[in-house]
Amino acid sequence: MRIPVWVQPGSSRPGVGGEHDGALVVRVSKRPVGGEATTATLAAVAAAFGASRSEVTLIAGARGRSKIIEVPGADPAVLKRLLAG
Repeated sequence: MRIPVWVQPGSSRPGVGGEHDGALVVRVSKRPVGGEATTATLAAVAAAFGASRSEVTLIAGARGRSKIIEVPGADPAVLKRLLAG
């Protein structure tokens, strides 16, 4: 399943949940330097869906806040719950 995400880097309260313009909000404590925020985002999404980090792939948006992430076998019910916040 491809999931649009909106990343909030440098967050004091990291987590996955909520919606921003139809995308899943992912808050990470890492700053957007050297791809650290993207790496943390992929790890957070993997944990939220109960997948291993190696299964989660960045499809688009390596340098921006808006990203598309592929999570094979992701449960749509989990996505719906996460979007609800």
